[in-house]
Amino acid sequence: MIGPERPQIVLFGSSIVQLSFSNDGWGAALADIYSRKADIVLRGYYGWNSRRAVKVIDQIFPKEAASQPSLIIVYFGGNDSMGPHSSGLGPHVPLAEYIENMRKIANHLQGLSDTTRLIFLGCPPVDEARLRENTSTIFSELVRTNELCRIYSEACVELCNEMGIKVIDLWTAFQKHDNWLTFFTDGVHLSGEGSKIVVEEILKVLKEAEWKPSLHWKSMPTEFSEDSPYDLVYSDGKTTLNPSDWTFHREIQWD
Repeated sequence: MIGPERPQIVLFGSSIVQLSFSNDGWGAALADIYSRKADIVLRGYYGWNSRRAVKVIDQIFPKEAASQPSLIIVYFGGNDSMGPHSSGLGPHVPLAEYIENMRKIANHLQGLSDTTRLIFLGCPPVDEARLRENTSTIFSELVRTNELCRIYSEACVELCNEMGIKVIDLWTAFQKHDNWLTFFTDGVHLSGEGSKIVVEEILKVLKEAEWKPSLHWKSMPTEFSEDSPYDLVYSDGKTTLNPSDWTFHREIQWD
């Protein structure tokens, strides 16, 4: 442990999580926003579905850990929602099983501590035309459609509402924008523009949530924010710019 201990925000999910520090990603943006306030911890696994996540959830989030995350942001669904392969192999998970897997994940994470908060991300849409262009011939029978994403997204949202878990409907949030097809690098994974929408939606939830303590970045203390003789000195010869003032650039972009 590198002290002092900060709150932890863990990003848990498949490739949209693993790649969240790439291409001006939403994980990197959160790390910037929460600098000196919380540590953003990446637990993303390219290609994973909810079935695989359930099998190792105890290893990734052990209940006996000395400290537990303050917030876990969970995303699975894009791989689960892919059409089944005739071999029985591949990432597809039937809808009913996907719902139960997500319930098991939620139950485990809720049991970590009384102060561990959860936000689930619903499956975003996909750019089907771009997918067809980018799909390699080595992947046989690959089926990924916007309609399948919608079905699994709605199932995730419905489950979270039933369980009282905060959830972000990315499928709808993306398509509120006329340019949503630009939100992807390859038809599935997020571009900087797509990640910006994810960050905005997460911060909106955190600002509105009645959690105590609040996990919205503006409400959290800045580490070592006290005045110091080593702070920058203005031209009037007085030390007036303390470390907390360095957040002004975030105030402009993020609410």
